[in-house]
Amino acid sequence: MGSKKNVTFVGLGTMGYPMAGHLSNSGLFNVCVFNRSLEKSAKWGGEYQGRVAQTIEEAVSDADVIITCTGRDEDMMEIVFSDDGMLPFLKSGSIFIDHTTTSCKLAKHLDESLKSKDINFIDAPVSGGEAGAVNGVLSVMAGGDPAILESCDSIMRTYSKSVTLMGEAGSGQLAKMVNQICIAGMVQGLSEAINFGINAKLNMKEVIEVISKGAAQSWQMENRHKTMIDDKFDYGFAVDWMRKDLKIAMEEAKRNNSPLPITKIINEYYGEVQKMGGNRWDTSSLIKRFRK
Repeated sequence: MGSKKNVTFVGLGTMGYPMAGHLSNSGLFNVCVFNRSLEKSAKWGGEYQGRVAQTIEEAVSDADVIITCTGRDEDMMEIVFSDDGMLPFLKSGSIFIDHTTTSCKLAKHLDESLKSKDINFIDAPVSGGEAGAVNGVLSVMAGGDPAILESCDSIMRTYSKSVTLMGEAGSGQLAKMVNQICIAGMVQGLSEAINFGINAKLNMKEVIEVISKGAAQSWQMENRHKTMIDDKFDYGFAVDWMRKDLKIAMEEAKRNNSPLPITKIINEYYGEVQKMGGNRWDTSSLIKRFRK
C-alpha cells in the first residue's frame, strides 16, 4: 500500500463524480475526494472506495497528485487562491492536474503560481461529455511538461481513452477552444439539416442512416440525430456551459486575431435557447429555435 501514489480529486460534479469513481475502481492509487458540497462527497464515499475529506487542507496536504474538475475560472481561483484555498497546503514536488475548461490566461497563471512553490502543473481539459466520463473514455488535451504528463498517464487513463500533449501550459485549453468551435458549427449545421428534412416531409431517421455513411458523418450526427428528431435534450453538455466555453474562445480569438463570425452567431443562438428555458438542455438543443 505504501508504494501507491496519493491522488486527491477535487470537484465531484457531472464530470468529476464518475471520473473519480474510475480512479477509485482501478485500485491503483490511494484516492481521496473533496467537494465544496459535502453531501455530494459523502454520496460518492458511499458508492466508491476512498477517503472523503471534510476540508481542503485534509484533502490536499499529503497528496502526490491533485486533480481538479470544476466549472469556471472563478471556481478555480477560489479553490486555489482564496483565504481558505488549497495553495498553502500543497506539498512541494506534487503534481496539479486541472480538468476544468478555463481560459488560457488562468492556466498560465496557475502554472506560474504553482511553479514558485515547486509544484508541477498540467492543464488538461477533456472532451467526451457526461457519457465519456461515465464510460471512462474521455479525450484529454494537455499542456505542460512532457515528463510530468508521462508520469501521470496511468492516472488519467483510468477515465480516458487518450491523453495527448498539445504543448506548454495553456495549450490544452487552446485545443479545447478549437474543439468547442467545431462542435458549435456542427450542431448548428445538423439542426438546420434536420429541420429542413422534416419540413420536406422526409423520414429523417432514414435520411441520417444514409448520409451518416458518407462525408457528412460526425460524432454529433451519430449520437444526437435521434434525440434531436424526438425533441429530447437531456443527453450531455449543458447550454450554459457551452456559452461559457464559447465566450472563452471568442475572447482568445480577439487576442490572436482569429475571426469567428459563425461561432459568434451560434453563441447568440444559444442565448435564445437559454431564454426559452434551455439552460440545462444539451448543446443539440439549437434545433429548438426552429420549433418555437
